[in-house]
Amino acid sequence: MASIKLRYFNNYHFLIKPLALLILCFAALACNKKEAAALTAENRSEIAENAVNINTAPAAELEKLPNVGAVLARKIVEHRERYGDFRKPEHLLLVPGVSESRFRQLRNLIKTE
Repeated sequence: MASIKLRYFNNYHFLIKPLALLILCFAALACNKKEAAALTAENRSEIAENAVNINTAPAAELEKLPNVGAVLARKIVEHRERYGDFRKPEHLLLVPGVSESRFRQLRNLIKTE
């Protein structure tokens, strides 16, 4: 009986370490999602009072934002007309020409409500 248990362990011991590593990775990802949600909630409180609504602003108003020229403003309006309103400011990253660094500069100056 003891030899059967030992043989079973010897056949599957190579799965134990990867399985444990996989469980730890999922636990770490779950923690990161909670932190990201908390950071998003903190960023929402820092939005300027005169923030531009990217769902209703014409291209001329979008051009007044820092690092947004006529071409990018037109791309934002075209994206909005083609795919519908932005549900949250982070969706602005879907517009070609809006990088993460540019979005970080705009984040507190835009809104979707």
